[in-house]
Amino acid sequence: MSRPALEVAGIFRDHGPAWRQANAGHVSLDQLKVMSAIERCRTAALGGHVARCEDCSHTLIAYNSCRNRHCPKCQGAAAKEWLAEREAELLPVPYYHVVFTLPAAVADIAYQNKPVIYD
Repeated sequence: MSRPALEVAGIFRDHGPAWRQANAGHVSLDQLKVMSAIERCRTAALGGHVARCEDCSHTLIAYNSCRNRHCPKCQGAAAKEWLAEREAELLPVPYYHVVFTLPAAVADIAYQNKPVIYD
């Protein structure tokens, strides 16, 4: 399977340090951990294993994955499968996605208490 020309991990590696510096104080520790996991996924930073063909001595190095639930490399197939299962559960009626902005006073509270507010 060929690799895509552009990957989230590559963007994070190329532009993540500058973005993190520009947004310092506005990015949660959890978000930083996700970025770090995606940047390191399937690289030597996470280690790996070597497979060697006994007949021709061809060697294949496979780097370990981060297994982060937000990582498109690790969870891409699982996400597609989950989406297909959810689509199969949909009723045959139109659906609408509604988005609204919270008032500033509530938005500040929501930002600091995401698990409570958005559950």
